[in-house]
Amino acid sequence: MKHIIVSIIILTAVISCKQSPNKNNEVKIQDSTSISETKTSPSHDSAVSAEPVIAHDQKTETVKTETQPQNFSIEPIVKDYLALKNALVADNDKGAANAGKKLLSTLKNVDVKSIPSSKQKEYQEIADNIKENAEHIGDNAGKIDHQREHLASLSKDVSDLIALFGSSQKLYQDHCPMYNDGKGAVWISETKDIKNPYYGNQMLNCGSVKKEF
Repeated sequence: MKHIIVSIIILTAVISCKQSPNKNNEVKIQDSTSISETKTSPSHDSAVSAEPVIAHDQKTETVKTETQPQNFSIEPIVKDYLALKNALVADNDKGAANAGKKLLSTLKNVDVKSIPSSKQKEYQEIADNIKENAEHIGDNAGKIDHQREHLASLSKDVSDLIALFGSSQKLYQDHCPMYNDGKGAVWISETKDIKNPYYGNQMLNCGSVKKEF
């Protein structure tokens, strides 16, 4: 009987020893699998992160540009101004008056909508001043000194207009240092030769070219 009990104990111990390593192996296998999975995960994430990220829909966008009017020109305004200026160069007050009325009519017929929207406001301010001066010159035939006073302001306005829109013809900004009690005044000319509209034949060549357009 004792032999049987001893045999059972020994057998149990042997079986226990054989099973124990297997459990350890299972644990190791599970651990190894976990480690393998842990190592694999970053590799998968890396592959995903390597793909380009599309932040927004890459559809072709059509950029809408404002269509600006192209049919506006200051040439008719400049033409009428030059006629007025040349009349005063020749001491012709009636010719200056007629040119002033023509200039006023030209300005009134300008379609402001034909001017690029970014320049409409500035044009309107300049044009309002030109109209006022042209009207005074047109209404004062026989008063050439008064016409010349308004020419000084008118010439500055026309100069600003040319600077804003440019000119297709070569123009010159001339300066008379003596006019207006030595304060001076400018005028616009189509020729480089000095022909002073503020003094006419009295001092026809007084002045100098200050700028070219």
